[in-house]
Amino acid sequence: MKITFFSHSTYMIEIHGIFLLVDPFFYGNPLFKKDSKLLNRCIKYFKRIDYILLTHAHYDHVCDTELFANKFGSLVISNYEISNFFEKKKLKTYGINYGSFISFPFGRLKYVWATHSSVFDDGTYGGNPGGFLLQTKDKKNIYLSGDTSLTYEMKLIPSFGTLKISILPIGGVYTMGVEEAIIASDFLQCKKVLGVHYDTFEAIKIDKKKAKEKFYEKNKELFLLKIGDTMCI
Repeated sequence: MKITFFSHSTYMIEIHGIFLLVDPFFYGNPLFKKDSKLLNRCIKYFKRIDYILLTHAHYDHVCDTELFANKFGSLVISNYEISNFFEKKKLKTYGINYGSFISFPFGRLKYVWATHSSVFDDGTYGGNPGGFLLQTKDKKNIYLSGDTSLTYEMKLIPSFGTLKISILPIGGVYTMGVEEAIIASDFLQCKKVLGVHYDTFEAIKIDKKKAKEKFYEKNKELFLLKIGDTMCI
């Protein structure tokens, strides 16, 4: 399994040749507005996108959904309200909610609690925000928290199996910061964390060196990938 990071909360998960794009945010992303060549390199990376996973309806998580879904014929997976929104735009969707695991060719997926908000740019209600618990056939389980503050609900996640890695926001202000993410990793019983949702905007800029040091002091590892970098799980 591979995870390729594209800034903010956008990343691609490759599982046995199946590609899942999470929360696509490219053309409205201020990091790419500053560097169009970097944007073009990222877009050229995509040869196929089988699924698009959306955690909530905020613009910085859904703005390029139609672009990629139409280009690659991707299946959009999200909560009922977001799925219904994009179904009306003639995209292929699969609406879910907080509930059971659902089986897909890449593994099993469960929509889980997130403490945040969820509304489209035009004011349309985006349903309950969430994250995803992904279980692969080779038992490489990943928790994709989405945008969230620290919540006691995270303590339930390990009851569904040991996590290989958790993907958590660390920028603060709108989501957890570094300190809360460390506590979250305790709740999740997971020592490896891929940090997301930082540095994209002025309000969520962090000191990356200090963030890694804080995780290290707690005997944990924080991965902060550069745009386009890949890690193997």
